[in-house]
Amino acid sequence: MAKHNFSSKRNAIYDMVCSTDTHPSARWVYEKLKPDIPDLSLGTVYRNIALFKNEGKIRVVCNVNGEERIDGDITPHSHFICNKCGNVYDICDKQITSDFSSELSGTGYIVESKFILYYGICPECSEKKIH
Repeated sequence: MAKHNFSSKRNAIYDMVCSTDTHPSARWVYEKLKPDIPDLSLGTVYRNIALFKNEGKIRVVCNVNGEERIDGDITPHSHFICNKCGNVYDICDKQITSDFSSELSGTGYIVESKFILYYGICPECSEKKIH
């Protein structure tokens, strides 16, 4: 098996985060990549995710069951977190794209970003509850 160098591991981690809409945890990313990169460590995944966060390439959406859930899509959008299954969903919400600086104009605050999270039960879990 070929040994992967540091930058190829970093690229694989970043590509995995950006190629999914599951809003993965570091452990999820590690488990997906480990079969193809046997010398990958969970610590390497955590360190690279921290680097990507600091560089603004990814963002933390929320914390589910003690694990940060991350998103490679850094465009403004809202999220829905299911309290039952823990899944995180992208939500099209006009509030997030509307002009939010007007709400705080004249208060001394300078708004640089807006992040909206919704918590509840997703359609799949609510269907299970009915049946």
